[in-house]
Amino acid sequence: MNELMKAHGGQFNHNLHALRIVEQFEQRYLDYPGLNLTFEVREGIIKHSRDYSASEFPQLVEYLLELSPPLEAQLIDWVDEIAYNTADTDDALEAELLDLSLLRKEVSFFGEAYARVESAHRGAREKLIFNEGLKHVLDALATDLIETTREHVLASGASSVEDVRRAPKRLAGFSDTAAAQNRELKRFLFAHIYNHPAITGDRDRSVKCLEELFVYYLDRSESMPVSYEELAQIESRHVIVCDYIAGMTDQFLLRQHHEHFGESNHKESAAPH
Repeated sequence: MNELMKAHGGQFNHNLHALRIVEQFEQRYLDYPGLNLTFEVREGIIKHSRDYSASEFPQLVEYLLELSPPLEAQLIDWVDEIAYNTADTDDALEAELLDLSLLRKEVSFFGEAYARVESAHRGAREKLIFNEGLKHVLDALATDLIETTREHVLASGASSVEDVRRAPKRLAGFSDTAAAQNRELKRFLFAHIYNHPAITGDRDRSVKCLEELFVYYLDRSESMPVSYEELAQIESRHVIVCDYIAGMTDQFLLRQHHEHFGESNHKESAAPH
């Protein structure tokens, strides 16, 4: 999407787009646009996963870019990390893309958890042992995040939100041990799941569908729902097309592509996100 927007002098950034949705795009009230969210929630949308410089993003200057976000926002990025990595591991098994013996060998802390469960539940189904082992991994990472973040806060001497904001670096995070374990799982997913031919082929077809839909909506007036077509009368059409496609689920996008272009040879998949 970012490449498509660049061709029209724009850009697509996940965090910036999320902020646009809650501040401008969603219309819930008569007197003003957006959802009327608190400053801290909107700040978290922008700053939870990265820092922005005021010189590069002057439109975000109100969000205290020189300061860290509150702990709640800092934690979101790490919680996302835990959720994606464990959910993708589970999805990979469901999609029959996961070599469980290889996972146990290359991701040592999962292998150890699996072995403990297997020893305690002799004869249990492999899938249930896997589920329990993965639950142990999730629990270990979440617990470490909570405890390590607490230790960082105490060590920093922070006693208020302002202290957290002005700390030299973000206070939420894993211990060195848990960070290494998380990297180990992530490396495995990139090496054996995300670059699996079944995944890359599916992804490439989806990207192609997205590109073709973007051009289709851009070139044809009245091709989007009425509310989007009305917005396209007062704002650049490529921006509204981007809004429309960015709000689609994967399967809705594929259905729209099939409706406008016919058979795309795209097969639905239970592959990881």
